[in-house]
Amino acid sequence: MDIFEQIAGLESEAARALDAVADTKGLEEARLRFLSRKGAVPALMERLKEVPNERKREVGQRLNELKNRVQSLFDAAKERLEAAADEGGVDATLPGRPVPDGHLHLITQVTDRIVSIFRRLGFAIAEGPDVETEWHNFDALNTPPDHPARNEQDTFYLDRPADPKHGRFLLRTQTSPVQIRVMRSQPPPVRVICPGRCYRRDEIDATHSSSFHQVEGLCVDRGVSLADLKGTLEFFFQELLGPGTRMRFRPHFFPFTEPSFEVDLSSESLGRPGKDWLEIAGCGMVDPAVFDAVGYDAEAFTGYAFGLGVERIVMILHGIPDIRLFEQNDLRFLRQF
Repeated sequence: MDIFEQIAGLESEAARALDAVADTKGLEEARLRFLSRKGAVPALMERLKEVPNERKREVGQRLNELKNRVQSLFDAAKERLEAAADEGGVDATLPGRPVPDGHLHLITQVTDRIVSIFRRLGFAIAEGPDVETEWHNFDALNTPPDHPARNEQDTFYLDRPADPKHGRFLLRTQTSPVQIRVMRSQPPPVRVICPGRCYRRDEIDATHSSSFHQVEGLCVDRGVSLADLKGTLEFFFQELLGPGTRMRFRPHFFPFTEPSFEVDLSSESLGRPGKDWLEIAGCGMVDPAVFDAVGYDAEAFTGYAFGLGVERIVMILHGIPDIRLFEQNDLRFLRQF
């Protein structure tokens, strides 16, 4: 067979093979077959030395055209496969890449649980700003000017001009100011819970933090009594900790309630073998001075208020020894809950 016929036949064969390539494996096989050192094109070019001298120039030019033509066909096939992959070609047989599921933070989980119990008792949710005024945070809550909580060593005051009517701005030390805002915005009856973050200048250690979460509650209506407060809290803590939970009131003092009580609990869920009662919350009947501050008739209405720290409850329920773990973003800790 004449060498020109061999060149034409090899060019047609390479064109058919590269046009039929459907994947990278087939492309590599075609490269090895035609363009590798031992492929068909280099092998045919080796025969140039057998061609008579008078024909070498013509045959050599045709062999170079063959090599360039086959290389162009190979490049075109490669670009075709890459374009198909870019357009969304997916190998459905490959295993998927797992995406880890996230979940609510433990503080949020317990807060939602607390809120859901009080919602069943008819309490609405009320929220307020983290940045408060002295009047909302202290004065309206019957807190005297010389109270230790108002000291700059205990409260985060902000470096901004004071409100002419309500005094300096600060980061709220409790969620009680939300109760004040609710009472100023609507007449009785009122039945709200106020979950949120609070801020105090506490020395940070295993049981104290400069920011923490509270859930406070307020109920105001005609004829509200201490018995209503006790029944509400007993139901709540039994729902939260189990039906065997016992509760008692211990006299205490808060500026905004009178009488005031600390709430002690005894429950197997608290995980305190050998110990009986544990202080868990504060409560009391709303002081008439608070009603006067918000414009309520203290002769016609009575009410109760309570508050509890979410972190303290979470630490007790789950046996967590250090409050700092909640904000260190350590996935080894967070994934346990």
